[in-house]
Amino acid sequence: MSLLEAIIMGLIQGITEFLPVSSSGHLALFQIAFDLEETGLLFDCLLHFGTLLAVFAVYFRDIWKMICEGFGIIGDFFINAATAVSRLAGNKKKQYRRIICNGYRKFVMLVIVSTIPTGIIGVAASDLIEQASTILIVPGICLIVTSVLLFIADRCKEGQKTPRHVSYTNAFIIGICQGFATLPGISRSGTTITACLLSGFDRKFAVKYSFIMSIPAILGSVVLQLFKLGEETVTQTDWINYLAGTLVAAIVGYICIKIMLYVVRQKKYTIFSVYCLIIGVISISAYFVLA
Repeated sequence: MSLLEAIIMGLIQGITEFLPVSSSGHLALFQIAFDLEETGLLFDCLLHFGTLLAVFAVYFRDIWKMICEGFGIIGDFFINAATAVSRLAGNKKKQYRRIICNGYRKFVMLVIVSTIPTGIIGVAASDLIEQASTILIVPGICLIVTSVLLFIADRCKEGQKTPRHVSYTNAFIIGICQGFATLPGISRSGTTITACLLSGFDRKFAVKYSFIMSIPAILGSVVLQLFKLGEETVTQTDWINYLAGTLVAAIVGYICIKIMLYVVRQKKYTIFSVYCLIIGVISISAYFVLA
C-alpha cells in the first residue's frame, strides 16, 4: 500500500465512521472499485484506533468521569458484599450503599448493557460480515437501508431523555441495532443515533451516547482482529504509511464528530440520506454491470 492510498483510507475512515454514511461500506467499495489488495488486519486496527482517539478527544471529560464512576461501582459492589456478610453475622445496623446513585453511573451501566448484544452479534456473525465486504451488492443494499434510517431520524419527535431517564431495555435494543450495523453499508452512528431518537433521547445526548458506546464495540473488534494477525509482515515503509493513515483518521474523525453534533440538532440528516441512496443504487447497478 502506498502512502497516498493509506491517507485516502484514513480520510474515508475518519469521515465515514462518524458521519452517518458507513465507514465499512465505503472502505469496501473503495477497495473493490480500485482493485486494492487486502490492506491487512493491522492497518484496519490502526484506522479504528485513530477514530477512537477522536472520540476520546471530543468527550474526554465525560469518559474520564465514567471511568472514575465505573471504579466507584466496583468498589461499592464489594462494600455491599461485605455488608451482606456482616448482616448475616448479626450486624443488622449496617446499611447497603446505593450503587447507581448518579447520572454518570447510570451512563456506565447503559453502555455495558448496550455492549452485550453488540458483542454477541459481532462474534457470531464475524465470518458473514467478512464475506459480505467483498461482494459489491451487499454494501449497496445496506447503504439504501441506511438512507431509510436517516430519513426516519430527521422526522423523529423531540426527546428529553438523559441517562437518568433511559431504561435498560432502551440500551439493550440500541445495542442490538449497533450489532447489525457491523454489516458493510449500515452506518453505525446513523443506526444507533436513529435508535436513540426513536427511544426518546435528547438529541445532543443521542450523539454522545452513540459515540461513547462505540468505544467498547470498536475495542472489542480491534482485539478480535489482533488475535488473527498471526505473522503479518510489516516493513518500515508500511509502518510510516499506516501511521499516516491513522493520524488522518483521528484528525478527520474529530472534525466529523463536531459536524454531527450540529447535524443532529439542526435535523440535517436528509442530505446524508439522499447521498447514501445514490451511492447504494450506483453500487447495486455496478454489481450487475460488472458481473
